[in-house]
Amino acid sequence: MNTLQRMIYTQVLGKVSFATAGFVGLFFFFDLADELKWIGKGPGAGYSFEHALAYVLLMVPAHIYELLPITVLIGTIFVMSQFAQSSEFTIMRTSGMGPTLALKNLLSLGLAFVVLTFVIGDYLSPPSSRFAQLLRTRYLGVAYTQGVTGAWLKENQGKGHSVVNVLALNPATEMKQVRIFEFDAGGRLNTMLRAENALFEDSGNAWSLQNVSIDHFNSAQSGMQALKREQIPSLRWPSEMTQEMVSVALLKPERMATLDLFRYIQHLSSNNQSSQRYEIEFWKKIFYPLSCLVMVILALPFAYLHLRSTPITSVVFLGILIGISFFLMNNVFGHIGNLNAWAPWLAAATPGIIYMLISLLAFSWLVLRH
Repeated sequence: MNTLQRMIYTQVLGKVSFATAGFVGLFFFFDLADELKWIGKGPGAGYSFEHALAYVLLMVPAHIYELLPITVLIGTIFVMSQFAQSSEFTIMRTSGMGPTLALKNLLSLGLAFVVLTFVIGDYLSPPSSRFAQLLRTRYLGVAYTQGVTGAWLKENQGKGHSVVNVLALNPATEMKQVRIFEFDAGGRLNTMLRAENALFEDSGNAWSLQNVSIDHFNSAQSGMQALKREQIPSLRWPSEMTQEMVSVALLKPERMATLDLFRYIQHLSSNNQSSQRYEIEFWKKIFYPLSCLVMVILALPFAYLHLRSTPITSVVFLGILIGISFFLMNNVFGHIGNLNAWAPWLAAATPGIIYMLISLLAFSWLVLRH
């Protein structure tokens, strides 16, 4: 049994590594081709080929994290199909490897892929993606932002609250085009501040605003709002919002670490903000590595098929289609759950549950049939 187990593990690891390298190489080529248009642009020496190459290399861990469940499926299907085609799996079954033992062996291997996917997604991909973005913006001379309007944050302050809009953050951690709306306890707008630039103070409890325009709204007896406007060169604005919070708000949720997502969700909840989108991404980060288990279970039924006259390329192509459909369903259910306010864990777990049931039903039917 140890010899058979070692043979299965060696074959699957080799094919998964090969498939992962192939897909990553393909993504690397397309990313590098897309980056070539920026070469020569930016201040000073500008964005060079070395910078573009470094950016694409730093994005490799993110691609591996996204592709690993799919390549696990493709590699495992390839190995199981080969075993079925050459009758090796039949010999394994006659040697004592029953369905339960075969499933157990593949689940053990799947757990190793789960750990690998989690480590890459939480400890390699987020810092490398962040550094890649900073490297790109540094040499291109542009700040990085999220969408057209930037990041929106909220903070409870004393008897009221403030809503903050930061358009962008440059590589020197300087905020650009900052707008601050201050409301009283009754929800009335008291003050609106606009600053061209803003810096985080070292103390961590205030922002230093530059070139500030302040609009004061004071309730008049007529019920109208009396407006008073002033311009000042700088202003110290007390705030507990740190550089990490603003950076997280400007990053894509799927590129964040699980712990960062959890902390940001807590910040949103404590300030009575909707955290539905980030909660879904948090649970997707939890369940996504577990999809490797689903993939190895989905691949096992291929070992019980009669594939002597079926080209192995057709089976691999089928595996690619199944993997792509899982990836698409995972994204679609995230958006549907966000739009319909589903429970975040349900929106994240549903694709994995569906594919797990399909794979177990297929495995049970083939085992009973044989």
